[in-house]
Amino acid sequence: MFRMTVENHFSAAHVICDYPGPCRQLHGHNYRVEVHLEGEELDALGMLIDYVEVKRALEQVLDPLDHQFLNELPEFSAMQPTSEQIARLIYGRLKDALLTTDDLRRRVRLADVTVYESERQGVGYGE
Repeated sequence: MFRMTVENHFSAAHVICDYPGPCRQLHGHNYRVEVHLEGEELDALGMLIDYVEVKRALEQVLDPLDHQFLNELPEFSAMQPTSEQIARLIYGRLKDALLTTDDLRRRVRLADVTVYESERQGVGYGE
């Protein structure tokens, strides 16, 4: 089994409404996003998937979140913009943006997306 990791980051602010602590106040994070892809079969070049494709897709998914007040985005109108929800959102969008061909969907699996809101804590999401 081959496992690929790609990282990127974005900065955003949020409020966790009704949280019984300081996170109920407006604050921001420099989020680090780590993506893991898996597969057993390589392409004709001997790659699971080209890093360039993964980085491009991840950037496309993160750009709309960068330097935003997450609570005001339509994606979070019915839920809190917690790291858990952000990870799930990124996972779904990245899966759609990246696994665009039958060959990729057959060979490559998006294992999980982890969103770190600090150097020491993060939340992963996978299906």
